Amino acid sequence: MKIQKEIIDFEEDKSFKIFEASMKHRFFWHYHPEIELVYVEAISGIRHVGKDISGFMESDLLLVGSNVPHLNFDYGIKTEYKQIVLQLKENFLDEMILPVPEFDDIKKLLNRSYLGLSFYGETKKIVARKLHLIKEKNPFESLIALMEVLQILSQSTEVIELNKEDTRVKWFLNDKIRMGTIYDYINENYDKNPNVNVIAEMVSLSTPAFCRYFKKQTNMTFTDFVNNYRINQAKMLLLQNLCISEVSFQVGFESLSYFNKLFKNHIGETPTSFKKKHLNKVES
Repeated sequence: MKIQKEIIDFEEDKSFKIFEASMKHRFFWHYHPEIELVYVEAISGIRHVGKDISGFMESDLLLVGSNVPHLNFDYGIKTEYKQIVLQLKENFLDEMILPVPEFDDIKKLLNRSYLGLSFYGETKKIVARKLHLIKEKNPFESLIALMEVLQILSQSTEVIELNKEDTRVKWFLNDKIRMGTIYDYINENYDKNPNVNVIAEMVSLSTPAFCRYFKKQTNMTFTDFVNNYRINQAKMLLLQNLCISEVSFQVGFESLSYFNKLFKNHIGETPTSFKKKHLNKVES
């Protein structure tokens, strides 16, 4: 699968769109020139923005910049979830924000969004409530509410930069290798036995050259990346109340003890502790 450019349609008299999205069965590795704000509420999920691939628990609020490759944030979620997506027209920054000096902080926020920003804490709670309300307002009031949301985000210190460098789509298009092909291979084979020799051949590199290339692009070895992907998948399966040995097998580990050790190294607690703590939250 190659990375895809998503074509986003807007109503003629609207400068942004907001909607509830559901694409959990589709692996949609894509980009678009529109800046996007996404709120996902789920027991557990995976976020994949630029070079970053990591998991989230309970909810996540993400600001994804123009032309930054990302995976749909509800992909693979196997429990109930809610997702609100807000997309700004391509010219929103230039025409709505830049000419207004009072929006200087918002301008800086949107310019910085190319790193992929994940918000947490009170910021996430406040913005989530406001996003739900925006959908119910008339066009003028919804635009004012959007500006309030952007101002809140621009002032927040409760934010994580998911990438440390520019990962906009030129990073892919200027490279002879399409990372989308590699990610797709891992997604299809993480529960089997992903073979570095196979994927190296698929992208026309020798195995040593592929390993150097992959480490440069992701800051991880191929094996570490696959294991990280497996652990994130395991978190979602554990929250379906599957037994630990079954989860270990389903995500591709032949050794239960190795799975337990790796899970604790990644998450900071054992699968048993993780499952007990978070399932109790769901049930309560």
